[in-house]
Amino acid sequence: MNTRHTNRRIRGLRTGSAVAVSAALLAGLTACAGEDADAGSGGGGESGGAFPAKVATKFGEVTVEKKPKRVVALGWGDAETALALGVQPVGASDWLEFGGDGVGPWAKGEYDKSPQLIGTLEPEYEKIAELQPDVILDTKSSGDRKRYDTLSKIAPTVGVPKGSDQYLTPWEKQTEMIAKALGVKEKGAELVADTEKKFDAAAKKHPEFKDKTITVGSRTSEGYGAYVRGAGRVDFVERLGFKNSPAVEKKAGKDFSITVSRENLDLLDADLTVMAPIGIPPKKISDDPLYRAVPSVKDGRSVVFKDGDMLGKAFATDSVLSVVYALDEVVPVFADALDGDS
Repeated sequence: MNTRHTNRRIRGLRTGSAVAVSAALLAGLTACAGEDADAGSGGGGESGGAFPAKVATKFGEVTVEKKPKRVVALGWGDAETALALGVQPVGASDWLEFGGDGVGPWAKGEYDKSPQLIGTLEPEYEKIAELQPDVILDTKSSGDRKRYDTLSKIAPTVGVPKGSDQYLTPWEKQTEMIAKALGVKEKGAELVADTEKKFDAAAKKHPEFKDKTITVGSRTSEGYGAYVRGAGRVDFVERLGFKNSPAVEKKAGKDFSITVSRENLDLLDADLTVMAPIGIPPKKISDDPLYRAVPSVKDGRSVVFKDGDMLGKAFATDSVLSVVYALDEVVPVFADALDGDS
Protein backbone atom coordinates (compact mmCIF):
# COMPACT_ATOMS: atom_id res chain seq x y z
CA MET A 1 0.00 0.00 0.00
CA ASN A 2 1.71 3.22 -1.18
CA THR A 3 0.58 5.83 1.32
CA ARG A 4 2.13 9.29 1.40
CA HIS A 5 1.80 11.59 4.34
CA THR A 6 2.81 15.07 5.38
CA ASN A 7 3.37 14.76 9.11
CA ARG A 8 2.58 17.61 11.47
CA ARG A 9 1.60 17.48 15.13
CA ILE A 10 0.37 19.40 18.09
CA ARG A 11 0.87 18.51 21.70
CA GLY A 12 -1.77 18.10 24.33
CA LEU A 13 -3.13 20.44 26.86
CA ARG A 14 -1.66 21.11 30.26
CA THR A 15 -3.74 21.28 33.34
CA GLY A 16 -3.08 23.30 36.45
CA SER A 17 -3.83 22.17 39.97
CA ALA A 18 -7.19 23.12 41.43
CA VAL A 19 -6.74 25.66 44.24
CA ALA A 20 -9.67 27.23 46.04
CA VAL A 21 -9.49 30.96 46.64
CA SER A 22 -10.28 31.88 50.22
CA ALA A 23 -12.12 35.01 51.23
CA ALA A 24 -9.31 35.83 53.61
CA LEU A 25 -6.74 35.78 50.83
CA LEU A 26 -8.84 38.04 48.63
CA ALA A 27 -9.43 40.46 51.49
CA GLY A 28 -5.73 40.53 52.26
CA LEU A 29 -4.82 41.25 48.67
CA THR A 30 -7.33 44.08 48.49
CA ALA A 31 -5.94 45.60 51.66
CA CYS A 32 -2.32 45.47 50.53
CA ALA A 33 -2.86 46.69 46.99
CA GLY A 34 -0.85 49.85 46.53
CA GLU A 35 1.68 51.46 44.29
CA ASP A 36 3.35 48.13 43.56
CA ALA A 37 0.11 46.84 42.01
CA ASP A 38 1.01 48.48 38.72
CA ALA A 39 4.48 46.97 38.56
CA GLY A 40 4.99 44.88 35.43
CA SER A 41 1.72 46.07 33.94
CA GLY A 42 1.24 45.81 30.22
CA GLY A 43 -0.13 49.07 28.90
CA GLY A 44 -0.31 50.26 25.33
CA GLY A 45 -2.94 50.85 22.70
CA GLU A 46 -5.35 53.77 22.63
CA SER A 47 -4.88 56.15 25.53
CA GLY A 48 -7.79 56.18 27.92
CA GLY A 49 -10.28 54.23 25.86
CA ALA A 50 -14.01 54.14 26.45
CA PHE A 51 -14.54 53.40 30.13
CA PRO A 52 -16.42 52.08 31.86
CA ALA A 53 -16.30 49.36 29.21
CA LYS A 54 -19.18 46.88 29.01
CA VAL A 55 -18.69 43.43 27.47
CA ALA A 56 -21.55 40.99 26.88
CA THR A 57 -20.83 37.40 28.01
CA LYS A 58 -22.68 34.16 28.62
CA PHE A 59 -23.09 35.15 32.27
CA GLY A 60 -24.30 38.67 31.60
CA GLU A 61 -22.70 42.02 30.96
CA VAL A 62 -19.28 42.56 32.53
CA THR A 63 -18.17 46.10 33.37
CA VAL A 64 -14.53 47.17 33.39
CA GLU A 65 -14.57 50.48 35.25
CA LYS A 66 -11.22 51.88 34.11
CA LYS A 67 -8.35 51.05 31.81
CA PRO A 68 -6.79 47.85 33.22
CA LYS A 69 -3.11 47.93 34.05
CA ARG A 70 -2.79 44.34 35.26
CA VAL A 71 -4.34 41.76 32.96
CA VAL A 72 -4.48 38.01 33.45
CA ALA A 73 -5.26 36.08 30.25
CA LEU A 74 -6.49 32.52 30.81
CA GLY A 75 -8.51 31.49 27.77
CA TRP A 76 -7.10 29.65 24.77
CA GLY A 77 -5.35 32.39 22.73
CA ASP A 78 -6.41 35.23 25.05
CA ALA A 79 -2.83 36.24 25.88
CA GLU A 80 -1.85 36.42 22.21
CA THR A 81 -4.90 38.52 21.47
CA ALA A 82 -4.06 40.96 24.26
CA LEU A 83 -0.50 41.20 22.92
CA ALA A 84 -1.81 41.89 19.42
CA LEU A 85 -3.75 44.79 20.93
CA GLY A 86 -0.66 46.21 22.64
CA VAL A 87 -1.29 44.94 26.18
CA GLN A 88 1.09 42.59 27.99
CA PRO A 89 -0.64 40.25 30.47
CA VAL A 90 1.03 39.79 33.87
CA GLY A 91 -0.35 36.24 33.98
CA ALA A 92 -1.28 33.85 31.20
CA SER A 93 -2.05 30.20 30.42
CA ASP A 94 0.16 28.16 28.09
CA TRP A 95 -2.37 25.80 26.50
CA LEU A 96 -0.03 24.18 23.98
CA GLU A 97 3.10 24.02 26.11
CA PHE A 98 5.10 26.57 24.11
CA GLY A 99 7.26 27.25 27.15
CA GLY A 100 9.02 30.56 27.67
CA ASP A 101 6.38 33.29 27.62
CA GLY A 102 3.67 30.74 26.78
CA VAL A 103 3.06 31.96 23.22
CA GLY A 104 3.99 30.80 19.73
CA PRO A 105 6.59 32.38 17.43
CA TRP A 106 3.89 34.60 15.93
CA ALA A 107 3.91 36.51 19.24
CA LYS A 108 7.64 36.21 19.97
CA GLY A 109 9.21 39.32 21.47
CA GLU A 110 5.89 40.95 22.39
CA TYR A 111 6.60 40.76 26.13
CA ASP A 112 8.97 43.13 27.91
CA LYS A 113 8.62 40.99 31.03
CA SER A 114 7.58 37.34 31.02
CA PRO A 115 4.13 36.65 32.50
CA GLN A 116 3.41 34.32 35.41
CA LEU A 117 2.20 31.11 33.77
CA ILE A 118 -1.14 29.82 35.06
CA GLY A 119 -2.75 26.36 34.78
CA THR A 120 -5.14 25.70 31.92
CA LEU A 121 -8.17 23.45 32.38
CA GLU A 122 -8.21 24.16 36.10
CA PRO A 123 -6.67 27.60 36.75
CA GLU A 124 -4.47 28.13 39.80
CA TYR A 125 -6.83 30.58 41.47
CA GLU A 126 -4.56 31.44 44.36
CA LYS A 127 -1.73 32.32 41.98
CA ILE A 128 -4.12 34.49 39.95
CA ALA A 129 -5.27 36.34 43.06
CA GLU A 130 -1.68 37.04 44.06
CA LEU A 131 -1.19 38.84 40.73
CA GLN A 132 -3.89 41.37 41.75
CA PRO A 133 -5.42 41.66 38.28
CA ASP A 134 -7.66 44.53 37.22
CA VAL A 135 -9.37 42.25 34.71
CA ILE A 136 -9.29 38.55 33.82
CA LEU A 137 -9.69 37.37 30.23
CA ASP A 138 -11.27 33.93 29.79
CA THR A 139 -13.06 34.31 26.48
CA LYS A 140 -12.16 30.90 25.06
CA SER A 141 -12.57 28.23 27.71
CA SER A 142 -15.05 25.65 28.96
CA GLY A 143 -17.68 28.22 29.87
CA ASP A 144 -18.16 26.47 33.19
CA ARG A 145 -20.20 28.48 35.72
CA LYS A 146 -18.09 27.45 38.72
CA ARG A 147 -14.91 28.52 36.94
CA TYR A 148 -16.43 31.87 36.03
CA ASP A 149 -17.85 32.52 39.52
CA THR A 150 -14.52 31.75 41.18
CA LEU A 151 -12.58 34.01 38.83
CA SER A 152 -15.13 36.81 39.24
CA LYS A 153 -14.43 36.90 42.97
CA ILE A 154 -10.86 37.89 42.12
CA ALA A 155 -11.51 40.51 39.42
CA PRO A 156 -14.01 41.41 36.67
CA THR A 157 -13.88 38.42 34.33
CA VAL A 158 -14.61 38.59 30.61
CA GLY A 159 -15.81 35.03 30.08
CA VAL A 160 -17.07 33.22 27.02
CA PRO A 161 -19.76 34.81 24.84
CA LYS A 162 -23.22 33.29 24.77
CA GLY A 163 -23.23 30.03 22.83
CA SER A 164 -19.46 29.58 22.87
CA ASP A 165 -18.95 26.86 25.48
CA GLN A 166 -16.32 24.20 24.98
CA TYR A 167 -13.68 26.52 23.46
CA LEU A 168 -15.87 27.50 20.50
CA THR A 169 -15.25 31.26 20.64
CA PRO A 170 -14.05 32.31 17.16
CA TRP A 171 -10.93 34.46 16.94
CA GLU A 172 -12.96 37.42 15.60
CA LYS A 173 -15.29 37.43 18.62
CA GLN A 174 -12.36 36.86 20.96
CA THR A 175 -10.56 39.90 19.50
CA GLU A 176 -13.69 42.05 19.69
CA MET A 177 -14.41 41.19 23.34
CA ILE A 178 -10.84 41.64 24.52
CA ALA A 179 -10.47 44.91 22.61
CA LYS A 180 -13.58 46.27 24.35
CA ALA A 181 -12.35 45.19 27.78
CA LEU A 182 -8.95 46.82 27.21
CA GLY A 183 -10.38 50.04 25.79
CA VAL A 184 -9.00 49.56 22.28
CA LYS A 185 -12.19 48.72 20.39
CA GLU A 186 -11.12 50.46 17.18
CA LYS A 187 -7.78 48.68 17.10
CA GLY A 188 -9.58 45.37 17.54
CA ALA A 189 -11.88 46.10 14.62
CA GLU A 190 -8.88 46.98 12.44
CA LEU A 191 -7.12 43.74 13.37
CA VAL A 192 -10.17 41.67 12.48
CA ALA A 193 -10.68 43.48 9.17
CA ASP A 194 -7.01 43.10 8.17
CA THR A 195 -7.02 39.40 9.05
CA GLU A 196 -10.23 38.75 7.11
CA LYS A 197 -8.59 40.32 4.05
CA LYS A 198 -5.71 37.86 4.41
CA PHE A 199 -8.15 34.95 4.50
CA ASP A 200 -9.84 36.28 1.36
CA ALA A 201 -6.48 36.56 -0.37
CA ALA A 202 -5.52 33.00 0.57
CA ALA A 203 -8.85 31.63 -0.66
CA LYS A 204 -8.43 33.53 -3.92
CA LYS A 205 -4.92 32.14 -4.34
CA HIS A 206 -6.23 28.58 -3.87
CA PRO A 207 -9.48 28.26 -5.83
CA GLU A 208 -8.96 24.49 -5.77
CA PHE A 209 -10.13 24.52 -2.13
CA LYS A 210 -13.61 25.71 -3.09
CA ASP A 211 -16.30 23.20 -2.02
CA LYS A 212 -13.79 20.42 -1.43
CA THR A 213 -14.70 18.34 1.61
CA ILE A 214 -12.31 18.16 4.54
CA THR A 215 -12.12 16.24 7.79
CA VAL A 216 -10.09 17.81 10.59
CA GLY A 217 -9.49 15.39 13.43
CA SER A 218 -7.15 14.13 16.11
CA ARG A 219 -6.13 11.02 17.95
CA THR A 220 -5.46 10.88 21.68
CA SER A 221 -4.73 7.97 24.00
CA GLU A 222 -8.49 7.48 24.14
CA GLY A 223 -9.02 7.23 20.40
CA TYR A 224 -9.90 9.15 17.26
CA GLY A 225 -12.11 12.19 16.90
CA ALA A 226 -13.16 14.78 14.34
CA TYR A 227 -13.94 18.48 14.82
CA VAL A 228 -17.30 19.98 13.90
CA ARG A 229 -18.40 23.34 12.58
CA GLY A 230 -17.83 26.05 15.17
CA ALA A 231 -14.45 24.68 16.27
CA GLY A 232 -11.59 27.00 15.37
CA ARG A 233 -9.86 24.47 13.13
CA VAL A 234 -13.00 23.96 11.07
CA ASP A 235 -13.76 27.68 10.86
CA PHE A 236 -10.23 28.19 9.54
CA VAL A 237 -10.56 25.72 6.67
CA GLU A 238 -14.10 26.79 5.80
CA ARG A 239 -12.91 30.37 5.36
CA LEU A 240 -10.54 29.02 2.73
CA GLY A 241 -13.43 27.48 0.79
CA PHE A 242 -13.41 23.93 2.17
CA LYS A 243 -16.62 22.27 3.31
CA ASN A 244 -16.48 20.32 6.56
CA SER A 245 -17.28 16.65 6.05
CA PRO A 246 -21.08 16.23 5.81
CA ALA A 247 -20.72 12.78 7.40
CA VAL A 248 -19.01 14.33 10.43
CA GLU A 249 -21.50 17.19 10.67
CA LYS A 250 -24.37 14.71 10.61
CA LYS A 251 -23.10 13.30 13.91
CA ALA A 252 -22.34 16.67 15.52
CA GLY A 253 -23.67 17.36 18.99
CA LYS A 254 -23.03 20.18 21.45
CA ASP A 255 -19.29 19.48 21.80
CA PHE A 256 -16.59 20.79 19.47
CA SER A 257 -15.78 17.28 18.23
CA ILE A 258 -17.23 13.82 17.76
CA THR A 259 -15.75 10.44 18.66
CA VAL A 260 -14.77 8.19 15.76
CA SER A 261 -14.39 4.50 16.56
CA ARG A 262 -11.57 2.48 15.01
CA GLU A 263 -14.19 0.31 13.33
CA ASN A 264 -15.61 3.39 11.63
CA LEU A 265 -12.48 5.27 10.53
CA ASP A 266 -13.86 5.68 7.03
CA LEU A 267 -15.82 8.52 8.61
CA LEU A 268 -12.54 10.45 8.36
CA ASP A 269 -12.58 10.18 4.56
CA ALA A 270 -12.90 13.42 2.59
CA ASP A 271 -11.18 15.20 -0.28
CA LEU A 272 -8.57 16.12 2.36
CA THR A 273 -8.03 14.55 5.79
CA VAL A 274 -6.05 16.52 8.40
CA MET A 275 -5.10 14.86 11.68
CA ALA A 276 -3.25 15.87 14.86
CA PRO A 277 -1.81 13.46 17.45
CA ILE A 278 -2.48 14.76 20.97
CA GLY A 279 -0.32 13.23 23.65
CA ILE A 280 0.73 10.31 21.45
CA PRO A 281 3.46 9.75 18.83
CA PRO A 282 2.34 10.76 15.30
CA LYS A 283 3.13 7.24 14.07
CA LYS A 284 0.15 6.06 16.12
CA ILE A 285 -1.87 7.65 13.32
CA SER A 286 0.29 7.44 10.21
CA ASP A 287 1.29 3.80 10.80
CA ASP A 288 -2.16 2.62 11.86
CA PRO A 289 -3.32 0.07 9.22
CA LEU A 290 -6.94 1.07 9.70
CA TYR A 291 -6.10 4.74 9.21
CA ARG A 292 -3.98 3.95 6.17
CA ALA A 293 -7.00 2.17 4.68
CA VAL A 294 -9.11 5.34 4.68
CA PRO A 295 -9.59 6.23 0.97
CA SER A 296 -8.21 9.76 1.21
CA VAL A 297 -5.16 8.48 3.08
CA LYS A 298 -4.55 5.72 0.53
CA ASP A 299 -4.60 8.39 -2.19
CA GLY A 300 -2.05 10.56 -0.37
CA ARG A 301 -4.56 13.29 0.47
CA SER A 302 -3.68 13.33 4.15
CA VAL A 303 -1.84 15.64 6.55
CA VAL A 304 -0.67 14.42 9.97
CA PHE A 305 0.85 17.16 12.11
CA LYS A 306 4.16 16.37 13.80
CA ASP A 307 5.17 16.60 17.44
CA GLY A 308 6.60 20.01 18.31
CA ASP A 309 5.98 21.48 14.86
CA MET A 310 4.67 25.04 14.97
CA LEU A 311 2.46 24.45 11.93
CA GLY A 312 0.06 22.30 13.90
CA LYS A 313 0.19 24.59 16.90
CA ALA A 314 -0.59 27.65 14.79
CA PHE A 315 -3.54 25.82 13.26
CA ALA A 316 -4.81 24.77 16.69
CA THR A 317 -4.31 28.07 18.56
CA ASP A 318 -6.76 30.04 16.40
CA SER A 319 -5.91 33.52 17.68
CA VAL A 320 -5.77 36.69 15.60
CA LEU A 321 -1.98 36.30 15.48
CA SER A 322 -1.69 32.54 14.92
CA VAL A 323 -4.19 32.37 12.06
CA VAL A 324 -2.03 34.73 10.00
CA TYR A 325 1.00 32.51 10.63
CA ALA A 326 -1.09 29.49 9.68
CA LEU A 327 -2.24 31.14 6.47
CA ASP A 328 1.39 31.58 5.45
CA GLU A 329 2.70 28.21 6.61
CA VAL A 330 -0.15 25.68 6.78
CA VAL A 331 -2.14 26.56 3.67
CA PRO A 332 0.66 25.48 1.27
CA VAL A 333 0.79 22.12 3.07
CA PHE A 334 -2.94 21.66 2.52
CA ALA A 335 -2.56 22.57 -1.15
CA ASP A 336 0.17 19.99 -1.68
CA ALA A 337 -1.77 17.27 0.13
CA LEU A 338 -4.95 17.98 -1.81
CA ASP A 339 -2.98 17.34 -4.99
CA GLY A 340 -1.67 14.09 -3.56
CA ASP A 341 1.84 15.57 -3.32
CA SER A 342 2.21 14.85 0.40
